[in-house]
Amino acid sequence: MESMLNKLKSTVTKVTADVTSAVMGNPVTREFDVGRHIASGGNGLAWKIFNGTKKSTKQEVAVFVFDKKLIDKYQKFEKDQIIDSLKRGVQQLTRLRHPRLLTVQHPLEESRDCLAFCTEPVFASLANVLGNWENLPSTVSPDIKDYKLYDVETKYGLLQVSEGLSFLHSSVKMVHGNITPENIILNKSGAWKIMGFDFCVSSTNPSEQELSRLGSSSLTNIPEEVREHVKLLLNVTPTVRPDADQMTKIPFFDDVGAVTLQYFDTLFQRDNLQKSQFFKGLPKVLPKLPKRVIVQRILPCLTSEFVNPDMVPFVLPNVLMIAEECTKEEYVKLILPDLGPVFKQQEPIQIMCTVLQFCDL
Repeated sequence: MESMLNKLKSTVTKVTADVTSAVMGNPVTREFDVGRHIASGGNGLAWKIFNGTKKSTKQEVAVFVFDKKLIDKYQKFEKDQIIDSLKRGVQQLTRLRHPRLLTVQHPLEESRDCLAFCTEPVFASLANVLGNWENLPSTVSPDIKDYKLYDVETKYGLLQVSEGLSFLHSSVKMVHGNITPENIILNKSGAWKIMGFDFCVSSTNPSEQELSRLGSSSLTNIPEEVREHVKLLLNVTPTVRPDADQMTKIPFFDDVGAVTLQYFDTLFQRDNLQKSQFFKGLPKVLPKLPKRVIVQRILPCLTSEFVNPDMVPFVLPNVLMIAEECTKEEYVKLILPDLGPVFKQQEPIQIMCTVLQFCDL
C-alpha cells in the first residue's frame, strides 16, 4: 500500500496537462457537463475534482477525474495495480450509503485516457484546505487559498469522521485503512465526508487491527485535551483502545457549536415539539458561531422548515437574526427568495408579529 501511495504522490506533481481534454472521451460526459477544475482529493490527491452539472436536470455535481497520464512512466503490471486499486475504492464507495460518506451520483466510468465518476457537489479536500495544493490549477482559487477552519468546524468535522468510522466498523465490519486529509472531502455545505476506500479490508473486529509504529513526537501537535485519548487509541492492547463510537463521546466534542450542528443534522428525526424548543434556544447560540458556518450549515436547515407552517413562528426569528448580519447582496441571494412566500402567510398570526419586529430589513 505504501509503495503505491508513494508512486501516486511522485507523479501527481509532474503532470500539469489539462485533464478536461482527457475526460471528453469518457462515457460520463454523455450525461454530465464538466466545468471548472476546483480541487483535488483521494489517495495521493490523484483525483482532480471539477464542477459539473447533469444535462437532463441541471443538477449540480462534482466530477472526479483520474488522468492515466499520471502513471505513464510505470511498467504495465504497476499501472494495472494502481488502476485496479483506484477502481476498487470508487466501487466500494458507490456501494456504501451513509451521511458521513461521500455520496456517489454516477458510478465509475473508464475510457482510454481516464477514470471518472460523479458525486454530490464538493468544495475541496481537507488536504487542500490545510495547504496541500498538489494537482490543483497553477493559480489556486482564493476560496481555497484563504480558507481558515474554525475550531467548531474542526471539532464537528472530526465528530463526523468518527461517526462514519463507527458505521464502517460496527455495521459494515470494514477497516478503511487510510483515513487522511486527502480522503476527507468537504462538500458544498462544509460537511466532512469520507472517500478513498482503495485499501479497505473486511474485519470482524476492526478495533483489533494491528497498528503501525508512530513516534511520540507526533503527539505534540495534538491538543492537550485529547492527547490522553489519542494515546489510548494507539495502545498495543486492542481491548484498551476506545472504538469510534466511544471517541464521539469524549469531552472534546462537548462543544455548544458542535452539538448544535449535530442537532441540525438530526432534525428530520425530531417532532414539532422538540424542534420548537430547539429553535427557541437558538438565538443564544447563533452569536457564538462564525458567520460562514451559520450561512453554510444552519441557514439552509432553517429555511427548509418554512414548508411546515407550525414551525415558521419558531424559525423566522432566527432567519431574520441571521439576515441582520448579512450584507445586502447576501440577503438578496440567500434569504429573500425563501422569505417571500412566508410574508404572504396569514396564519399563524405570530408570523406577522415577528416580521413587524424586523420591519427595517
